[in-house]
Amino acid sequence: MSKIIKTGLLSFGLSGKVFHAPFVNEHIGFELTAVVERSKKTIKEVYPDVISYDSVDEILADNNLDLIIVNTPNNTHYDFAVKALQAKKHVLMEKPFAITSKEAKELYKVAAENDCKILAYHNRRYDSDYLSVKKVLESGDLGNVVEAHIRFDRYKTEIGPKAVKETAEVPGSGITYDLGSHIVDAAISLFGLPVSWHKKKGYYRENTQVDDFMCAYIEFPNNIHVHVTTSLLVPNPQSSFVIHGTKGTYVKQRINLQEEQLMTGMQITDANYGVEPKGIEGELTIALNATERKTIKIPAEPATYMHIFEAVYQTIINGKEYPITEAQIVKQLEILEA
Repeated sequence: MSKIIKTGLLSFGLSGKVFHAPFVNEHIGFELTAVVERSKKTIKEVYPDVISYDSVDEILADNNLDLIIVNTPNNTHYDFAVKALQAKKHVLMEKPFAITSKEAKELYKVAAENDCKILAYHNRRYDSDYLSVKKVLESGDLGNVVEAHIRFDRYKTEIGPKAVKETAEVPGSGITYDLGSHIVDAAISLFGLPVSWHKKKGYYRENTQVDDFMCAYIEFPNNIHVHVTTSLLVPNPQSSFVIHGTKGTYVKQRINLQEEQLMTGMQITDANYGVEPKGIEGELTIALNATERKTIKIPAEPATYMHIFEAVYQTIINGKEYPITEAQIVKQLEILEA
């Protein structure tokens, strides 16, 4: 294998156009070589040298490809990943990694049997709000963490047009596997592997077949208590992270900055890409003593999803440990499927 990872995308819809193609195209260690476009053929309007295949079987038969990005509907992830691994391709897997923890374990096993890497794509670890929280936790300013609240809120009362997301019979449908994957991953990546959890789901939209509310209480080592919540029925979205420690509190609102910038056509090389606007800084409150408090605004550093592609490159080419581990993915899915 050369130092250039020739990459194929299984879909060129929203995720392919926004979250994957721009970064694969820009990173000098990757080549965007091929995509699957079953109906509309639009890839050549943006990337004229990329091959457009009609099916997954066709792209997997391309012996020039080193990496396959599985960014198809949730219920197809396991089957397509197995096929890709058996075709001796490395795999970058969109969330959810699988529907069950059993499937996840099997995928890692198939990858090892075929001397390939299967890597989870959790881009929200490289959002500015998450990175801000991680930096504050590492600073020690909060003291020992006691509790954390992690939310991902939206307001969407209508039933969406995509059957794979809104049909009860389709595995992996509903908000638990959609936004829930992000917040459970955030909790595990910040606080370690949990020791216990209790999860609830809700169905509130008129005529909904799938869950549109999920919350879980998760206990972590060192007696850290974390509440994760996601809902499609929050007209006034709450802070994405609220962390309470023995010495302070940190509050950070969610900002979907990179996705919004990419959707409007901003290039990832733009100086303003991933840079939060002023006025939405995180707020760190430190207890000076029993009665006095000091509040500090914490500006977020620039963020980019390019870091996850760099991690993929380093793992495949140089054998470095990937930051999103098998143990984390398996535990995440145990919570989602509970």
